[in-house]
Amino acid sequence: MAAPVPQAPAPAETARRPWYRQFYFWVLTAIVTGILTGWLWPSVGTAMEPVGTTFIAAIKMLITPIVFLTIVGGIGSVDSLGRVGRVGLKSLLYFQAGTLAALLVGLIAVNVFQPGVGVHAHPEDLHLTGDAGQYVKEGENQGWWHFLTDLVPPSAVGAFAAGNILQVIFFSVLFGIALKAVGPIGEPLVDGVHRLTTVVFKILHYVMLAAPVGAFGAMAFTIGKYGISTLTSLGRLIALTYGTSVFFVIVVLGAVTAALQVNIFRLLRYLREEFILVLGTSSSESALPRLMMKLEGLGIRRDIVGLTIPTGYSFNLDGSSIYLSLAAVYIAQATDTPLSIGQQLGLLAVMILTSKGSGGVTGAGFIALAATLSTVGTVPAAGIMLIFGIDKFMSECRALTNLAGNSVATLVVARWENALDTAHVNDVLHSRTPPPERNQDAGLPVQLPEPDQLL
Repeated sequence: MAAPVPQAPAPAETARRPWYRQFYFWVLTAIVTGILTGWLWPSVGTAMEPVGTTFIAAIKMLITPIVFLTIVGGIGSVDSLGRVGRVGLKSLLYFQAGTLAALLVGLIAVNVFQPGVGVHAHPEDLHLTGDAGQYVKEGENQGWWHFLTDLVPPSAVGAFAAGNILQVIFFSVLFGIALKAVGPIGEPLVDGVHRLTTVVFKILHYVMLAAPVGAFGAMAFTIGKYGISTLTSLGRLIALTYGTSVFFVIVVLGAVTAALQVNIFRLLRYLREEFILVLGTSSSESALPRLMMKLEGLGIRRDIVGLTIPTGYSFNLDGSSIYLSLAAVYIAQATDTPLSIGQQLGLLAVMILTSKGSGGVTGAGFIALAATLSTVGTVPAAGIMLIFGIDKFMSECRALTNLAGNSVATLVVARWENALDTAHVNDVLHSRTPPPERNQDAGLPVQLPEPDQLL
C-alpha cells in the first residue's frame, strides 16, 4: 500500500496587530497630545513648529523622486505609448469634471447657508499685512493662464530642487516617453528605475517612523499660535466648509464609487491611515507615497496610479475648489458686495483655471483666491483678511478632500481603461490587507511602513 502523500501545511493567517500598535493609533495620539500642548502651553506649542516642518520637509524631499520614478517606471513598463496618452487624457477630462462639480457644490452651499451675511465688513478698513499681503500680491500678478506658462521648467534640476510637482510631472512624462521610444536601449534603464524606486521607498519607510512626532509638532504649533478661540470666531464658515466637504465626499464621490460597484465607506476605511496622517500634518503631500502604494495594493496598474495621482495633486483639488467658491462668495457677503447669478458663474469659470497647478505650494489657496478676485474685480481682494486667521484650520479639510478625490479619480480612470478588477478591489477592501502577489512586477514594495515598529 502506497504511503500517503503529505499535505502541504495551510498558510498561517497573519496575526493582526493590537490596536495600541497600529499606525493610526499613534498618529491620533500625537494629534490629541499636540492639541492639548498648544492649548494649555501656547508658548511650548509654538516652539514645536520646527518639529512639524522638519517632518513635512523630509516627506517633500522624497516626493519629487517618487513622482519621477513612478511616472518613468510606469511609462517604461507599458506595451505602447498610446496607452500612456489615453490614461493622461482621461485623467485630465475627469479632473475637469470633478473640479466643476466641487465648485458647484461649494457655490450652492454658500448661497443656501450664507455664512457671511450680517458681518458688514468695510473693504476700506481691511489692511493687507504679513503673509496675506504677499499672497494677494502674488495672486494679482498671476494670470488665469499661469498653470500653462509654469508647466515647462527653466531647468530640469531646478524643478526637482524647488519641489514643483507640475514641472516634475512634465519632465518625467517626456523622459518616460523618450525612454520607451528608444526601445531595447532603454530597457536596462527601466529595470534600474524599478530598483531605484524600491530603494527610495525604503527611505520613505524610515521617514515614516517619525510620523507621530511630526503630527504632534504640526498640531501643537497650529493651536499654540492661532488658539482654540480662532476656531469659534468664524465657526459658521468653518462648519460649512467641513460640512460641504463631507457632503461632497459621501454623496458626490460616493455616487461615483457606487457606479463602480465600490463602497465609498470601505474605501475611506482602507485609506484611514493616510487620512489621519494628512489630518495631523495639514498636508496631503505627506500621504502621497503611501496613497500610491495603497492604490496599487487594490490591483490598479502602476502606469495609471503613477500618472493619475501626481497629476491629480495639481489638477484635481476638489477640497481646494470647494474652499475657493465658499471663500469668494463669503467675502462678497461679508463686505456687502452684491453678486448676481451671472457674476457668480463668472467667478466659477475663472476658478476652474486659477485652481489648477498650485498643489503643494505654501499659501496656494490664498494665491488662487486672490488671482480669482483680481481677475473678476467685483469682490475686494483685501477681504481675504477676514478669513486669514482660520485658514490653517480649514487646510486640513481641503487636504483630506483632495486625498479622497484623487483616490476616486484613480479608480475611475482604471475603470475607463478596463483595468479595474472590481471583485479584487472589494476583496481587498473587505480584508483590509492588500495581497502581496499583485504588485511584484511593479517594482514597488508592497508592505507599507508602520511606525509601530519602533515599539
